[in-house]
Amino acid sequence: MHADRTSTPGLGLTRPGGTPSRFPAPVDTALRAAGWQPGRWDIRQAEIWADALRDHVSPAGHRHTVFPAAVEAWAEFGGLHITPAGTGRQVAPATLHLDPLHGLHLARTLGDLGRALGTEVCPLGAETDTHALLAVDAEGRVYTLDHTGDWYVGHDIDHALTTLVTGIEPQRLTTHG
Repeated sequence: MHADRTSTPGLGLTRPGGTPSRFPAPVDTALRAAGWQPGRWDIRQAEIWADALRDHVSPAGHRHTVFPAAVEAWAEFGGLHITPAGTGRQVAPATLHLDPLHGLHLARTLGDLGRALGTEVCPLGAETDTHALLAVDAEGRVYTLDHTGDWYVGHDIDHALTTLVTGIEPQRLTTHG
């Protein structure tokens, strides 16, 4: 599977008052309204989620893999309910709940995606309006999976949040050949 990994413009903007922000203003605003702030780090909750995912075994024996990129994303953004304001640039912005247990029963699906991508994939949360699953790979790249296909949304969590919250159209994952 392949996706074009172009960078999203607008990261590293300055907030009113001259304070640098790592997110564009609409993303920063939505994150702060959801309870995020720079330095947020709830490793205890991230470890609870990691244990729940590691302990879950599907009836067919499928298990989740947990890796540092996932735990780090959960520690900083886990538990947030993010509601974007306004319209999207190209598509509707996504309302998000960053809780990996949305993907608890999708170990096989995520394992299949990981094999196709040549990496490991772990749940990150969900787009609550569409019930699409958000997932992160071992390199920190973020994907969304829904009834229409699998999508690449960013080379890291910051770019993925920017894509989703501002309504930038994600890249569909396709097979070569």
